[in-house]
Amino acid sequence: MAARIDHLVTSGTFALDGGEWDVDNNVWIVGDDTEAVVIDAAHDAAAIEAALGGRTLRAIICTHAHNDHIDAAPALADATGAPILLHPDDLPLWEQTHPHRAPDGELADGQELEVAGTRLTVLHTPGHAPGAVCLHAPELSTVFTGDTLFQGGPGATGRSFSHFPTIIDSIRDRLLALPPETGVRTGHGDSTTIGAEAPQLQDWIARGH
Repeated sequence: MAARIDHLVTSGTFALDGGEWDVDNNVWIVGDDTEAVVIDAAHDAAAIEAALGGRTLRAIICTHAHNDHIDAAPALADATGAPILLHPDDLPLWEQTHPHRAPDGELADGQELEVAGTRLTVLHTPGHAPGAVCLHAPELSTVFTGDTLFQGGPGATGRSFSHFPTIIDSIRDRLLALPPETGVRTGHGDSTTIGAEAPQLQDWIARGH
């Protein structure tokens, strides 16, 4: 039996480039009744640990290192013993939030993680952040996109460490290649599908970004 996806929304603050914004973040838990991984440990380690319900946490996977996606990661790791995994290109962002606590392991493009018999393939999708990744779970017909792709378009690229042409290239090359029925579980807001987002994304690509 494939793993299931549990969803938790936590609230806190996103801070970058001297500004602060109140945000709600999606926390995704993928697993079965005995083990799970957490995708983006945002804001509230205690709430995430409670949502695990005693399951063994195999990893805390960071889609990128903006503070609102990683602020609870060290506390959750300390509580559960799970390793924190991050693409190394996002270490400069990570160190802004956690200068005295390094991640425990690296994510790499094409890497496969497994939980509850279900594969999560790492897709390096820079643009919103240099080390941004998405996680494709073909058995679940789902991709977890962090802040790379939302319902309505790409993630923001107006702040440090981000670049709009790069995020469009990432979406074109890595995400639009997925089946159109693939569910898109985002870092904020509502879920969507690759097929629902493709027409607008193709327009941006045709206009040369």
